[in-house]
Amino acid sequence: MNETNYDIAIIGGGPVGSALALALKDSPLKICVLEARPADTPSTDARALALSYGSRLLLDRLGVWHAIREVSPIRTIHISQKQSFGRALLRAKEMKVPELGYVLPYPALQDALTDALRGEAIETLYSASVTALESSDDQAVIRYRQGDAEYALRARLAVVADGGRLLAEKHPPAFRDYGQSAVIAHVTCTAPRADTAFERFTAQGPVALLPYMDGYEIVWTAPHDRAQEMLEWDDATFLTELHAHFGDRVGDFVSASKRSCFPLGLKKAPQQTPLPHVVLLGNAAQTMHPVAGQGFNLGLRDAWDLAQVILDATPATLGSDDMLAAYRADRRLDREAGIRFTDSLVRLFSNDLPLLGTTRAAALSALDCLPLAKKFVAKRMMFGANG
Repeated sequence: MNETNYDIAIIGGGPVGSALALALKDSPLKICVLEARPADTPSTDARALALSYGSRLLLDRLGVWHAIREVSPIRTIHISQKQSFGRALLRAKEMKVPELGYVLPYPALQDALTDALRGEAIETLYSASVTALESSDDQAVIRYRQGDAEYALRARLAVVADGGRLLAEKHPPAFRDYGQSAVIAHVTCTAPRADTAFERFTAQGPVALLPYMDGYEIVWTAPHDRAQEMLEWDDATFLTELHAHFGDRVGDFVSASKRSCFPLGLKKAPQQTPLPHVVLLGNAAQTMHPVAGQGFNLGLRDAWDLAQVILDATPATLGSDDMLAAYRADRRLDREAGIRFTDSLVRLFSNDLPLLGTTRAAALSALDCLPLAKKFVAKRMMFGANG
């Protein structure tokens, strides 16, 4: 079995792994990306991404923002609770930024990053199915298959950015099942509110409407059984039930695209991996509830900060315990704060306890009336705890 040596091997060519590779493009390091998809295969992921303004700035630094098409801005976020008087508005102009965030299809971001990588001296191994990850005191060893052939490569640092399945079997992450699934679809309505996103909390779970093109991308959370029922509804029933659940802030819902569904939970891998010279990134490190749209934005900040630590490292310390400890220390506050923020929102708002209902309503009203509190929440959503 032939083996090739690299400085850095990135397992997973999705947006987070690709962003890390692009952040290192001007370094003298020898880098490869292992991607399971065949070359020139477009992404079929149906999700819409909610990018924060801070993520837009990072993508601009990576030189890809200008190439992303089909982007819809978010300039206002309307937060409310069903059957409650409480509500809060976050506005970009109050935060002195042009937008709070953006909505775009996952494939649009993936394609822009993939195209940018093609023009760089970074090797991408397509159709590479990683079968094993091992490490010693001085390097990591990655074994993978391409077609019927088996290969191995060695790297001073292996970055797992593909979901972390390689390590999850032997070293399972902490996991919390929220008992909810998310149903996603694109809907149109009679009175869309331009540039306004809605986050509405209900006892079943939050429902988000993200402005996109001629309507909204919706993320409707519900108990698992209920979500499966929603997939079976015809369009008329789905739109009627959505209006009853969300209300009439955008008028009547008039059309819905094909719906898809995925379960929700909190997955948190140990920040320090059990293998030397290995680091987890993005969804491999943590997977969060989509409420407040923090997951991908946190992963992108992971990638950017890891790149800065790598660029500051000397050749002798690349992938060392000291280098990775510096990265963990740099990311700890942002990571823990992001996880606590989303987890607390789900636990606090996804129930119908009467006393909590009054408290939640008062909290939303207070948030709307206190500029410093509003600025704190908006800044966290845009830039994370380190922003």
